[in-house]
Amino acid sequence: MAAFVRTEESPRLPPPPSASGIWGWLRLNLFAGLGQTILTLLFGATVLWFAWTVLKFAVLAGIWDGADRNACLASPTGACWPLVREKIGQWIYGFYPIDQRWRANVCFALLVAVGIPMLVPALPFKRVNALLLVTALPLSVVILLSGGNLAFGPGSYITVAVCLLLMTVGVPFASSGIEEVLRTNRLCVLATGIALAAGLCFAVLAATGSTMAVLGSVSGLIAVCVTVAVGALAMRRQMSSGQGFALLAVSASVFAGMAALDYDFGLSTVDTAQWGGLLVTLIVAVVGIITSLPLGIVLALGRQSSMPFVRTLSVGFIEIVRGVPLITVLFMSSVMLPLFLPPGMSFDKLLRALIGVALFSSAYMAEVVRGGIQAIDRGQYEGATALGLRYWPMMIKIILPQALKISIPNIVSNFISLFKDTTLVLIIGVFDLLGIVQTTLRDPKWATPTSAATGYLAVALMYWVLCFGMSRYAKYTERRLHRGHKR
Repeated sequence: MAAFVRTEESPRLPPPPSASGIWGWLRLNLFAGLGQTILTLLFGATVLWFAWTVLKFAVLAGIWDGADRNACLASPTGACWPLVREKIGQWIYGFYPIDQRWRANVCFALLVAVGIPMLVPALPFKRVNALLLVTALPLSVVILLSGGNLAFGPGSYITVAVCLLLMTVGVPFASSGIEEVLRTNRLCVLATGIALAAGLCFAVLAATGSTMAVLGSVSGLIAVCVTVAVGALAMRRQMSSGQGFALLAVSASVFAGMAALDYDFGLSTVDTAQWGGLLVTLIVAVVGIITSLPLGIVLALGRQSSMPFVRTLSVGFIEIVRGVPLITVLFMSSVMLPLFLPPGMSFDKLLRALIGVALFSSAYMAEVVRGGIQAIDRGQYEGATALGLRYWPMMIKIILPQALKISIPNIVSNFISLFKDTTLVLIIGVFDLLGIVQTTLRDPKWATPTSAATGYLAVALMYWVLCFGMSRYAKYTERRLHRGHKR
């Protein structure tokens, strides 16, 4: 009997109807067994009931036109949308003067104009946009919303100059290492010690408020400037030309920003107590997001540092801040901080909230970044060391890009949590979006049984849109950065 040898492929048969199409997907994912079928039916019934309840309240039984509460009383089980239409301006701008709200609109437009090019990978000039995002945008927002003309005194400029000089001293320590600086430039170390001691004396004497304190503070400032300047000149061997140019650019930008804030642009002054609503929510969230990530990276690296002082300081800050709730941090910044300041010195309430939120979020971000760093294989460190890279180039160019990519889901989760936690600033008298809604609901003109539910539903939709947008963009970024891992 002759053997049969096939010379061509047999025709491919279509998949069975029960395993393809929408019915196949439903059977495989939702009705694979008795238990999964029961759970699917229960969950589906719950979703349909909730969706029908919201649809009936918000659309079918809702009131869309009216001038006061009388129109909404005609449907005691439906949403009162005329309330939202009348109060939406106050929900967005708070108590900001109506004739000056164009300034807030310009700030929103600037945020979109600078932020969108950073979020779209195909658009060019990412470095320019990033520079504008952290320099020109905050400066413009502060000038537009507050009116500028902050009237900085000479002491403010001197204090900033001292801080910049101290930063100049600290750059060689960070780039070359303490051991290298101690071995090659002891004059720099001596000048740094004298500067820190003089700065401490200046702070102590300035707090006493006497005539000798003024003389002592002035002499302390002079000592700080002189010693730090000597230290900066003494460590030129440790500082590269790029680092020197960067420090010069930072210093010039800081003083230019202070001069701009000190200039009178002819805008009327609007106190931060009049800010509120979505405007304040976005300010607190954006500032917290922008500042918490770099601070978290620094704290994560400090926690893994081989220097005991840096590691202890980082661990102490992270554990202390993470051990208390955000509402405690805000309460301390609002009530307790003024008790430790010299008489007559105070910080703006909103500024205290911004600092508290940023420090609190940075402690949590530090643990997220540390988890990403620890997930990096040891071979990456060994390969960077074999190439002759020092600590900071290794971290910036090899370790941190991989660690941040791994940590994208946790980082965005922290951002979303921070955005929702902005509602807690109401505890210190800052009216965010939720706080201003609660305030407007007390208006007797709109006192109806459904006014509160309508307001909270509108706010929930606003928060959901913003948080869902952040989540989807994070998923998009994660897919885009993980293309090289696909097989």
